[in-house]
Amino acid sequence: MKYKRIVIKLSGESLGKNGDGLDFSFIDKIIQEIKNVYKTGVSIGIIIGGGNIWRGAVDGTQINKTSADYIGILATLINGMVLCERFKAKGIPTEVFAPFNVNNFIEQFTLEKIETAWKNKKIVIMTGGTGRPHFTTDTASAIFAVESKADAIFKATTVAGVYDDDPKKNKNARLLKKISFDEVISKNLKVMDMAAFSLCRQHKIKIIVFDFSKKNNILKAVSGEPIGSLIHC
Repeated sequence: MKYKRIVIKLSGESLGKNGDGLDFSFIDKIIQEIKNVYKTGVSIGIIIGGGNIWRGAVDGTQINKTSADYIGILATLINGMVLCERFKAKGIPTEVFAPFNVNNFIEQFTLEKIETAWKNKKIVIMTGGTGRPHFTTDTASAIFAVESKADAIFKATTVAGVYDDDPKKNKNARLLKKISFDEVISKNLKVMDMAAFSLCRQHKIKIIVFDFSKKNNILKAVSGEPIGSLIHC
């Protein structure tokens, strides 16, 4: 495989039907796709969002943005635990971590624990984002990739990759197979939040944006096939 150590960024919406709640038929499809990569011996870290449970919308409510973000952090803990247990049920050793203490049911992240888990051929699931409000799970993905010395971040989406315009609004939008960090910035393309994107650029962490709904796409991408869009220095 071209990439030996990867971070997969999964949205919470991918775990539920129409982006809501938890649907085990969707979860099992995700697990099967990742299992195909796991069987090759690649070390896998997964960052999971919480948008299927809580999207952080506070308009019309009496919940302030900081509290809304903390609720979203809790949603990622639920998703991570469900995903971990489902991996285990499929015979895939998996551990779930958070950047803060969650008492007796989720271990607190340390690099030593992550390295041990990977050495023992386990998938690692990171929950809780950065542990702080006002940062997205994109940023958590970038930080984890840098700390764990990952080869690349694989951002799972529902579109083929990065386009030069919104493909949902412009049928003539062009898929960009390869594009540099500088080009993404100059063209103001939406890939990740800027904090995450800047961190990847600074540390030369490649980002592969691809359609996760197509069978074997992630296996092809990890093996080096030109799937989706590759963002590079």
